This record gives sequence, structure tokens and C-alpha cells, in this order.
Amino acid sequence: MTKSNDVIADYNGYDYKKIFWEDADRKYEDLADRMAIRKLLPKQMDKFVDIAGGYGRLADEYLPRAKAATLFDYSKTELAQAKELYGDKIHTKAGDIYDLPFPENSFDALMMVRATHHFKDMQAVSDQLYRILKPNGIAVIEVANKRTLPKMFRYWFKKSDINPFSRDVAHLKDLNSNGFYNYHPKYIEEIFKKSGFTIEKVLSVSNFRSARLKKLFGAKALSRMENVAQGALAPIRFAPSIYYRLKK
Repeated sequence: MTKSNDVIADYNGYDYKKIFWEDADRKYEDLADRMAIRKLLPKQMDKFVDIAGGYGRLADEYLPRAKAATLFDYSKTELAQAKELYGDKIHTKAGDIYDLPFPENSFDALMMVRATHHFKDMQAVSDQLYRILKPNGIAVIEVANKRTLPKMFRYWFKKSDINPFSRDVAHLKDLNSNGFYNYHPKYIEEIFKKSGFTIEKVLSVSNFRSARLKKLFGAKALSRMENVAQGALAPIRFAPSIYYRLKK
């Protein structure tokens, strides 16, 4: 996704499906995402768009619910993979997150998962999402959380200078050449409200994202605990992923 010449993450030519999901131990994270989506997405939708949806990893969660579904992403590589997987079941569109190529009031519902960490200007992104939704439309958005328990411990024991309690955006430059952006829940919630959204529901997701826990319990056992934790821990908001159901 790009703003002017500032490219935060360009997945063109990168096999995200194989490298990030299939070759890595992320079955638990995938199950956790799907669990949250099933709880938050409307059961029936006329026109739906998956924003920054990549190769359509989660398409089988929304295709049965939507009469028409669009997959939007910056990467033409990933959109081509989505077409190979789903063919005419899904429409694909490439473009810029800061200037979405859709008219106002285009969709009944949208989803954006595992994308916010790439965006330098979340207010501009939120405003774009609000613009393309119809009145009373629903947006399900996952946000990379800076206020996680591991980040708290790293800060307390001086292993990191990133303060998870401040509302400043955390730019994690150590992760790659451009870095990832993490957000304090109160900061991101203010952004959503400024765009005009009403927050209807919040879920705490991937609560047990730990290599040690995954090895000890396995993805299926963790997912059973996850199902309970998503709602129970939502008020605390310290999971790596915070899911929001927003209404225009």
C-alpha cells in the first residue's frame, strides 16, 4: 500500500501464501482470525469488499455470506493467486489504500485483516473505508496492538524503549527496513470515531500467540481456549490483534 512515493509494504513478486502461511507455523493464528470473522461479519451481505485481502486467505469465510465479493490489494501477484483459487467467485481490484478506487457508498460491508501495521496514516485509511461504505454499513477491522503483555514486560525490564502505555504510534524499525506500525487501542478508537464510525463490538484475538504455547498445546487446543478468550479478554485489549466491528 502506498501514499505518494512512500511504499510501506510491496508484496508484488512475494509468495506471501507459501512463505508466511504455509511454510510457517501459523495454523493457530489462522484459526483465531477465522473465529473472530465468523463472530463479527454480517450473516448476509449484498456487496462486500476485502481490503488488503492478499491472495484471499479468508475468502471462504465471506463468500458464502456475500452475493458479490471484491478482493482489493496493492499486490497484483497476490490478486493473481486469488483468481487461481477462486476464479469468477471473486472480483479483484488493485490500487492504493489511500485512494480507494471505489465510489462513495459502494459496499454493505468490508473487512481488513492483518494490514494496519503497514499504514503510516491510519486516519486517512479509516476515512477511506468510511467513504466506501453505505450508510449503516459494517466494517470489520483488525488492528496490530502495541499494548500487549510481552511488550509490557520488555518495557518494564528495559529490553525495549517502546512504551506500550503511551498513545504514540510504535514504529518497529527493527522488524525490517521499513518497520511495522503498532497502535494503542485508545488511539485507534479515536481515529475510528473521528471518521464517523460507531464501535459496535471488540474482540481480543490471537491471545495465545507464542511459539512455546503452540508447541506445547497445538493449534486446535489453543483455538478452543481462544474461542472463550476473544470475548472475555476484549475489555483488557492486550492481545496482538484487536478486532473491531464498526458501523457507519
